[in-house]
Parts: sequence; C-alpha cells; structure tokens
Amino acid sequence: MYQDKELVIRPIAEGDLPRLWDLVYKEEVPEWKKWDAPYYEHKRIPWEAYYANRAEIVGCGNNWVIEIEGVVIGDVSYYWEHEPSLWLEMGIIIYDPAYWSNGYGTRALKLWIGHLFNTYPLVRVGYTTWSGNERMIRTGVKLGMTMEARLRKCRYYDGKFYDSIRMGLLREEWEA
Repeated sequence: MYQDKELVIRPIAEGDLPRLWDLVYKEEVPEWKKWDAPYYEHKRIPWEAYYANRAEIVGCGNNWVIEIEGVVIGDVSYYWEHEPSLWLEMGIIIYDPAYWSNGYGTRALKLWIGHLFNTYPLVRVGYTTWSGNERMIRTGVKLGMTMEARLRKCRYYDGKFYDSIRMGLLREEWEA
C-alpha cells in the first residue's frame, strides 16, 4: 500500500469487487470508456461471471485499486510487454467522473511508478494512450515522461482518426 494524503493505492481486496464491478461492468456504455481506448469494444459482464473470476482479481500484483478517503475510484495496472528485457507498460483508469481533473490520476500514477521502480529492476516504465485523451498526455508530462512515439492516425473513433501515443520514463529520470 502507498499513500499520498487521502489517496491510497493498494492491492484489490474481495470487498472491493462489488464497487469495481459497478464502475467497470455494470453499464453497457460507461462514461470512462470514452477516454480509455474507446476504439476497443467494451463488454458488459454480469456480476455472477465477474465474481466467479475473483481468484484472478483479488490480491493480483499487477492491478491495484485507487481509493480516495476509502472510496474506490479507479485502478492502476501493469503488464509485461517483454519480461526477459524488463519492458513493462502500465496503465491507470479513474472510472468515476466525479474524480476527473482533480490531480488524483497524477498522484496515483506517481505512487505506482515509485512502486514499480522499487519492486522491479526496471530501466524504463511507460504507457500507451491516444491523442484524444489529452488529460493522460498531460499527466505523463507532469510526471516527467517523454513522448517516445506518435503513431499517426492509427486509432479510429467516432468518425475520426487519432494518433497512438507512447510515453516513457527512465529510472535515472525518475530518480533525478
């Protein structure tokens, strides 16, 4: 667990599952999906199916919840792009729109980056977003990340093409 004032990131507990399901899978078209890779289909999952998978969710080291004053508002995650070369990519989603644009994402990602660098012998952490998600790009810039790649017009959403954006941060940049 890591904390920054009222904001906490921590492993998912079984008691978090109803709230996470409500935020992520209850609605057919949740508001957060308009910003998190909306060019990929969102599939609603019934509670029973979600809960049946709890062994893969609870305590999972690569996906933690973000809490504000005890209320789960989102999650941080990572996956190995290529583990033998220590190429790790991370992500963040603030599902609840009431908590958008308040700096919570930046603070949570700062804690998560610290955790990843403290836990693994990484040289770099990064994430991929799209040019339609300006808040995520600004978050990366605030954290000292570099735009490492811009793949032009490869994401199609709502009748328009967008760029895919890769942001990255080296350990020595983080430590400085």
